[in-house]
Amino acid sequence: MTIATYKWTIERYHQAIDAGLFDDETVELLRGDIIVMPPERETHAYYNSEVGDYLRTILGDRVKVREAHPITLLNDSEPIPDLAIVKPLGTVYLEHHPYPDDIFWLIEFSNTTLSKDLNEKKVVYSEAGIVEYWVVNLQDKQLTIFRDLDNGRYTTEQTFKTGFASPLAFPNVQIYLQRLMN
Repeated sequence: MTIATYKWTIERYHQAIDAGLFDDETVELLRGDIIVMPPERETHAYYNSEVGDYLRTILGDRVKVREAHPITLLNDSEPIPDLAIVKPLGTVYLEHHPYPDDIFWLIEFSNTTLSKDLNEKKVVYSEAGIVEYWVVNLQDKQLTIFRDLDNGRYTTEQTFKTGFASPLAFPNVQIYLQRLMN
């Protein structure tokens, strides 16, 4: 006996959302699979909000910092990163969520989702052409930065516990890493 699974497209996923199929749950679409997201606990919510505010302060109107809102990747993925630092396109986002070309970089705060963020999400983001991806490991208080795409894969992975980092899109901006983890 062969078991077949149904793979969702973004179009079908949006139709299901519009029909109210997922009204009681927070879900995201990864590679055609609908993933139920765990409820957000206090620590995760705190970092998401505080770091979002910090980035708005240092980057100003050069970006739009979106907290826990979908981005549209490929034709079978619409993940919800914790922070998406995107082009400030205003009402364009009434028509669609940010596409890869609209995204400067993404940040995930990981406590219980560390394995998913370092594996499945990293692959989805790299294959979609997201040029930079940061994972804040809240358990070990460290930041891992993925960048330098080659053939849909990140070729550079750096891990930091202290210091400053500059996103590729804003090389003159110094982000104090302690603000992301403490």
